[in-house]
Amino acid sequence: MRRYFVTGLLIWVPLVITIWVLSLVVGLMDQSLRLLPEAIHPKNLFGFDIPGVGTVLTLLMLFVTGVLGANILGQRLVIWWERLLARIPVVNSIYNSVKQVSDTLFAQNGQAFRKALLVQYPRQGLWTIAFLTGKPGESVAAHLPEEHISVFVPTTPNPTSGFFLMLPKSEAIELDISVDEALKYIISMGVVTPPERHSKTRNLFPDE
Repeated sequence: MRRYFVTGLLIWVPLVITIWVLSLVVGLMDQSLRLLPEAIHPKNLFGFDIPGVGTVLTLLMLFVTGVLGANILGQRLVIWWERLLARIPVVNSIYNSVKQVSDTLFAQNGQAFRKALLVQYPRQGLWTIAFLTGKPGESVAAHLPEEHISVFVPTTPNPTSGFFLMLPKSEAIELDISVDEALKYIISMGVVTPPERHSKTRNLFPDE
């Protein structure tokens, strides 16, 4: 009896959570319909709401923005827009902080959250998984005795919170697993183990 109940949970829980997360994402993206005149909203045109229309509109807006921002004219508009925001005191500080973080995380040539590491935390002898985020700034590195790296240690089972650490590069071991596999390992609290691979030593910063 208990085995059937657990089997049912294993089938339904991932499905329900997936549908719930997707519904939240689609509902949030559907808010972009507010940018359009109410006369052309699906509810006014067809008499009922059509979930997902705002999602398509959001994706289209992102694509068009990316195309425009990739050419010279679009880049000039972005520069003009950023200069305009720079004149607004509070908005300027928030925008610059968010932009700096997003540029670091989503840069194609960046190393942030591209590598999974094995580090000792919260004390020697205890090991956990961390993600490489970069190197300490020069003002900080000048006070460190040797070369250090910056890492993010996520918590379990919620990896969106965690701790920022700077530790010696020699004390971090790069794992031969993807970031997705490492996240599954963390979220499952060690139940879902990464696939077996032949371990090999790699440089944490291959461009060096």
